[in-house]
Amino acid sequence: MRVLVAEDEALIRLDLAEMLEEAGYEVVGQAANGEQAVELARELTPDLVIMDVKMPGMDGISAAEVLGREGIAPVVMLTAFSDRALVERARDAGVMAYVVKPFTANDVLPAINIARSRWQERQALESEVADLAERFETRKRLDRAKGLLQQQLKLSEAESFRWIQKAAMDRRLSMREVADAVISGMPTKK
Repeated sequence: MRVLVAEDEALIRLDLAEMLEEAGYEVVGQAANGEQAVELARELTPDLVIMDVKMPGMDGISAAEVLGREGIAPVVMLTAFSDRALVERARDAGVMAYVVKPFTANDVLPAINIARSRWQERQALESEVADLAERFETRKRLDRAKGLLQQQLKLSEAESFRWIQKAAMDRRLSMREVADAVISGMPTKK
């Protein structure tokens, strides 16, 4: 797994990178602030980003929000602070796991696995939602086209559906494409 480390304290950043490499991860980049973390993540497309909360300029939570919104990589947040407001802000930003300093490999490595798993679940859900939205839009267009065919050609609903289905097969088009052609080409009664 390819990991980007973002931590403003150089000693902690180097220790973390060494810990990750010893555990078999490839550290593809290191950043000292949030802006640099976002730039490197966009450029390197890591599998995971481990980031400190408090960094100069753009903080880790703001950077995590950008990475999540752009769908770049899951974020494991590191922090010396565990107050409720900070944890909630990190959760709302899409952070997948949260580790409190001081940490050991036994703290970080399970958090990485949880973050990757949650990220994969999120991506699968987003894909499913997009597919359902596409299917719903297709269904709406088919229903509208069937209605126009029923109205203009005096066909039953089943006949309208079969007409669209046959036109799609004959023309090697999707049923949605035929429905769109029906909708755009049929005169409507005023």
